[in-house]
Amino acid sequence: MTPRVLISDKLSPAAVAIFKERGVEVDVKPGLDKDELAKIIGDYDGLAIRSATKVTAKLLESATKLKVVGRAGIGVDNVDIPAATAKGVIVMNTPFGNSITTAEHAIALMFALARQ
Repeated sequence: MTPRVLISDKLSPAAVAIFKERGVEVDVKPGLDKDELAKIIGDYDGLAIRSATKVTAKLLESATKLKVVGRAGIGVDNVDIPAATAKGVIVMNTPFGNSITTAEHAIALMFALARQ
């Protein structure tokens, strides 16, 4: 059976392409409110989020097939880790995903300071 992933926040089209290249069925539905998300989360094996989506214990009750929550970003403070763990849902993040952008920004700020 083909795994299904819901992307509930804005992600790069490259992220969607990576899922599809690996045979994953992807639905991109950013901006769902908590009730809308709760109605459909039971259809998905995976959930890809950023900071806008809150994965609460209540939401996880509806996530009958969910195996993994992937956070595109550093923190996972918007995910109820104990509730996910109790359901056997793996929670992961991408802690180094912004390191190059952060370094570039730091260099640009140094250039701006040097110019003054």
